[in-house]
Amino acid sequence: MARKWSNLNLPGALHFVTGNCLGRAAVFTEPACCNAFLQELKSLNEKWPSKLIAYVLMPDHFHLISNPRDGRIKEFVGALKSLSAKSIVNVCKQFRFHADAGGRQVWQESFKALPLWSTWMIWQKINYIHANPVKAGIAKSAKDYHWSSFRSFYSQGEESLAMDHDWWWSDDAEKLALAVKQMGWHR
Repeated sequence: MARKWSNLNLPGALHFVTGNCLGRAAVFTEPACCNAFLQELKSLNEKWPSKLIAYVLMPDHFHLISNPRDGRIKEFVGALKSLSAKSIVNVCKQFRFHADAGGRQVWQESFKALPLWSTWMIWQKINYIHANPVKAGIAKSAKDYHWSSFRSFYSQGEESLAMDHDWWWSDDAEKLALAVKQMGWHR
């Protein structure tokens, strides 16, 4: 049986990540929640060397493309969800979050991280991320949607969260080749 390519720590790969709010609650309709998530993402990118390529906050989920230096996407997204949940619970006025043993739960337990192998696939996901609000009918154009990386990605205005235009770390090709070989896969 072939192994799954999602949710794997693959050093040297860009990862397209999707995380859903618990019960698909529309948490990101509240600007304070959006700001809290983005602040935690910015802080985590600085502490955990990671390249942020693109992102969008939709009402009940997020998408991003990230390249953590160490390739540990599962741990990176776990940390992002944990840190952002605490911040969101602290600022959120509209929602009551389910309490569990670890605190208040904002996120569904799982997430999806898909490694991106080709330039075509990377651009397809970047375009998907930026077009998502337009396709969902919550913005007239990608440029008009405040909770995405579109303006920063295309250098069309000051944004608090800058996008990395150099997507790769210098040794990514070597790291990825080694990871693929260790897993017994061939590209």
